[in-house]
Amino acid sequence: MRNQTLQRAVVVSTLIFSFLIVPASRAQAPVEDNSAIDQQAESMLKKLTLQQKLELIGGEDSMFIRAEPDAGFPRLKMSDGPDGIRTWGPDTAHAGGVALAASWDPELARRMGVAIAQDARARGVHFLLGPGVNIYRGPMNGRNFEYFGEDPFLSAHTAVPYIEGVQSQGVIATVKHFAANNEEYDRHNVSSDVDERTLREIYLPAFEAAVKDAHVGSVMNSYNLLNGVHATQNIHLNNEILKKEWAFDSILMSDWDATYSAVGAANGGLDLEMPSGKFMNPKNLTAAVKSSEVSEATIDDKVRRIFRTAIRFHFLERDQTDLGIPAYTQSGKQVALDEARESITLLKNEGDVLPLDTGRVKTLAVIGPDAWPAVSGAGGSSAVTAFAPVSIMTGLSNYLGERVKVLYVRGLPSTEDIFNDTKFVEPAGEPAPQRRRDSHAVKVETFNSENFGGAATLTYAGRIANFKSEEWTPSAKEHKSIRYTAEYMPNKTGSYLVLAGAGGSDAYTVTIDGKKVIEQLKREGQAPQFAEVNLTKGKPAKFQVDYLPDAAYPRLGVGIKAADELVSPEAAKVAAMADAAVVSVGFDPQTESEGFDRTYSLPWGQDQLIQAVNAANKKTIVTLTAGGGVDTHRWLGNTPVLLHNWYPGQEGGTALAEILFGERSPEGHLPMSLEKSWEENPVHDNYYAPPVPAGETPHVKYAEGVFVGYRYYTSMNKEPLFPFGFGLSYTTFAFSGLKVSPETASADGPITVSFEVENTGHRAGADVAQVYVGDPSAKIKRPVKELKGYQKVRLEPGKKERVSVTLDRRSLAYWDVDSNGWKVDPGQFTLFVGDSSANTPLTKDFTVK
Repeated sequence: MRNQTLQRAVVVSTLIFSFLIVPASRAQAPVEDNSAIDQQAESMLKKLTLQQKLELIGGEDSMFIRAEPDAGFPRLKMSDGPDGIRTWGPDTAHAGGVALAASWDPELARRMGVAIAQDARARGVHFLLGPGVNIYRGPMNGRNFEYFGEDPFLSAHTAVPYIEGVQSQGVIATVKHFAANNEEYDRHNVSSDVDERTLREIYLPAFEAAVKDAHVGSVMNSYNLLNGVHATQNIHLNNEILKKEWAFDSILMSDWDATYSAVGAANGGLDLEMPSGKFMNPKNLTAAVKSSEVSEATIDDKVRRIFRTAIRFHFLERDQTDLGIPAYTQSGKQVALDEARESITLLKNEGDVLPLDTGRVKTLAVIGPDAWPAVSGAGGSSAVTAFAPVSIMTGLSNYLGERVKVLYVRGLPSTEDIFNDTKFVEPAGEPAPQRRRDSHAVKVETFNSENFGGAATLTYAGRIANFKSEEWTPSAKEHKSIRYTAEYMPNKTGSYLVLAGAGGSDAYTVTIDGKKVIEQLKREGQAPQFAEVNLTKGKPAKFQVDYLPDAAYPRLGVGIKAADELVSPEAAKVAAMADAAVVSVGFDPQTESEGFDRTYSLPWGQDQLIQAVNAANKKTIVTLTAGGGVDTHRWLGNTPVLLHNWYPGQEGGTALAEILFGERSPEGHLPMSLEKSWEENPVHDNYYAPPVPAGETPHVKYAEGVFVGYRYYTSMNKEPLFPFGFGLSYTTFAFSGLKVSPETASADGPITVSFEVENTGHRAGADVAQVYVGDPSAKIKRPVKELKGYQKVRLEPGKKERVSVTLDRRSLAYWDVDSNGWKVDPGQFTLFVGDSSANTPLTKDFTVK
C-alpha cells in the first residue's frame, strides 16, 4: 500500500504525462509476483548444474548478466545512470539527482524515469543503474550531485516515482548505494559507523520506500563498510533488513568491484557480483558448497531471484530493444528542459536585479569557466554524453537573439594553460651539456622502484605538463617513481597559485624551498589541487615534485602563476561594458565526480573572478554549478544575485535564460541546508576518519546521529547561510488557515493537515508548501522539526489553493532501539507549515493518544 502522503503530494500533469507514455504494448511493465512466476523460475533452476549456477551469479563483459541457454535465460544488458543511458553512446542528458530533488516535484521525477527508460528500451537495456539515494551529509562528497539531498522523506518521495516511471517501461531500476555511502574519499576501505536509530531514521528510509512502495527490481550494495563489515557481505544490512524485514525478493547486486570475499558475500546476501565473478565464481565456491560452508540452497536463492525478476519484467518473452523508439526523443528533451526549469534555485536577489528586462539590458556579459562549454553533469558513472547540450552562454545568446548583445569571455585560464605556460629556469650552478635554459629546465629522474631508490634514468624537460584527467585506467604491471626538480623565477613579489594534477590513483607531493605545499595520496580518484604561496621577486623558488604514477605512463601536470594575473583583463573590461554580468562558476566532471571528494572552496581562481566582475558591474549575477554547498564568504556579501543551477542537464542554458529574463519565475528549493562555513556544519568534526596505520580500516563515526542538516540547525537554534527548503521566487506567497483533523488522534492515524497558500504578488509562480512535525513530549531527544509532507503549488497572482497532506503512523514515529521497531510516544505533537525549515509561519499543536 503506497504511503498516503506520497499520493497526496503528487500533482498530476495529465496531458504532459500522457504525451510521454509509449503505448501499453511497448511498455510491458512488470507484473506482481505470483505462483506461476515462482513455478517457472523453479523449473528453470532445476535445469542448471551447480557450475552453471555459480557462473550465473557473476557478471560478464562488464555490463551483462550471462545467458544460460539450458534454462532458456537470455543475456541481460545494463547501463550506467541515473541521469541518462550513459554506457551505450550519446543520449539525452538529464538533470543530476540533486537538481531533481530541488524541484520538489514527484511527478517530474516520474516523467524523468519514463523518459530515461524509453531511451533504455531504444538501446536494449534491461537494467538502469540508478537512482542513487544516499543522504547528503557533507558538501564535499563527490557524488552528492547524483543524490536527493539531506532529508530522507524528500529523498524517498523523489525516488519512488522515479523508479515507478522507469519500471513502467519494462526496465529494471537499481536503487543504490546500499548503504551509508556518504563520501567518495577512500570509499573501498572506509567504515561508516552508524548507530541503529540513525541508520533507520536517516540513511535507510529512501531504500525502504524504493523496496516497499516502488517495488524496485534491483538494489546495489555500496563500496564502504558499514559498522566494520563490507556492505556486500553485511548480514544485518542485506539478510536481516533488506530481505527478511522488508521482504525484498528481487536482485541484490554489488557495485563494480565492491566484493571482497567469496564466502562472505555468498552468505551475506549478495545475489550478483559485478562486473564479473571475481570472488563469487565456481573456482571459489564449489568447494565451499561441498563443505557446507555455503549451502546450495543459498546459491539457489540467488539464481531464483535473478530468474524471477527477469520473468516479472517479461525479459524471457520479448526483445528488450524497441526499434520504434528514437535514440533521441523530443519528449525526452522536453522533460530535460522541465527538470532544469524547476530545479534552478534563486538564493539571493538583492535590489530585485532579477528578472532582467530586455528593454533596459542591451549588452550582457557572460563570464566564467562554466559558461561554455555546457556542464550538464558531473563526472563518473553518471556522466552522459549529450547529443545537443546547451551551455549558459549559448542558451542566453539563442534566447535573446538580436535583442541583446551577449559578450563572452572565459575569464580564467584552463588547467592545461597553467601547466603549459609555466616557464621554469635552469638552476644556477648546475650546467649540463644537453640542457638549454627553457626547453630543458626541468630535471627528470625516473627510478625503477616505488621509493625513489636505486639508479635513476636522467632526462630533461621544459615543463611538467603531461596532465591527463583520467579516472579508471589499468594499473601498470611494474611501478616506477619519478622525481622532478626545477626552479621558478618570480617576476614580482606577492601571492602565487601553485597548481598540480594527475589521474586515477597517481600520488605526488609538491615541495617548494623544502616545504611541502601539495600532497596527493594514492587513492581511487582525484581532481587538480592548488595552494597559494608567497614568493619574492628575483629569488628563485626551488621545486621538487615526487611522483608515483599508477598507470604505465606519466600524467602529471605542475604549474605556477601570479595570483593577480589569474583573471584575464578582458573579464573586467567586458563586465564594465555590459548592463549586467553573469558569472558562471563552480565545478565540472574534472573537479566533482565519483571516486573522489571535491573541495569545499570553489576551484582555483573563481573567487577572484567573481570579485573582479563584482567590482566592474553592480548588476553581477553568479550562477553556481555544484552538487551542494560551497564557500561563498569571499564574495557573497558584494554579490547581488546568486542562483544555484546544480547540474541542470542538457537544457540548463535554455532554462537559465528563461529565468534570468523573467519568462519563468524560479521554482527550485534547496534539498539541503547550506552552511555559512564548513566549520559550522554539524559533521565537520567527524566527516573524515582519523588517520590509521596502513592496512587498518579507517572508521568514520556518525557522531551527529540524527541531527544532520536542518535537524541540527533548527534543534540547536543555529542559523545556516540558506536553510533547507529555501528558494526565492519573482512573486510572494502567504500561508493561512492551518487545520488538523482530528486534533486528538490515534497513533495509527490518519491525520489530515490542511492549509491555504496564496500568491500575494503580481506574477505567476510556484512555491513548495512544506509540513514539518515536532514531538516535544517524546521520551528520547528528537529534532525540533522533521519534514513529513510537501506539495508544489503553482498559482496565478491573487489566487489561493487549499493544500491537504495526510500523516500516518510513520510520520509520528522514531526508531526505538530497545524494541527494535518504530515507536510513537503518546502526547503533544506540533505542526509547522511554511516554505523552508526556517520559515514556518503556521504552527499548531495536536495530541496523540
